[in-house]
Amino acid sequence: MKYKPNNRWRDENGNVESALVLIPLLMLFLIAIELVVTTNLRNSDFALAQGDASRRAISGQLLPSDQVIELDSPDSFAHMKLLISHRKHSLPQLVPGLIALLGGKAVVEVNGAAILETTN
Repeated sequence: MKYKPNNRWRDENGNVESALVLIPLLMLFLIAIELVVTTNLRNSDFALAQGDASRRAISGQLLPSDQVIELDSPDSFAHMKLLISHRKHSLPQLVPGLIALLGGKAVVEVNGAAILETTN
């Protein structure tokens, strides 16, 4: 008696191989997209923090989270102050557990700096 393979198994050829290629490829794609999203969010948050610092330095309306640093000036009449504003934003996670696996936090913290305008 001659052995004939079942046609049902013959139709399944390539499914396991494609899954073994597609699953890691999908994970690599999601990790790359997460890095791009994180970088773009950090850059946009930095621009917003810098804009907030400039606006508050001009208007003089400071928040409790803002930090003001006195700068030494060689001119005795110029009292310069530096305003540092802080901004914190949470990140979306496309690959669950990736940030925890790498030992980081899903938060972007950026600072903006501006010279306070003196009001005489």
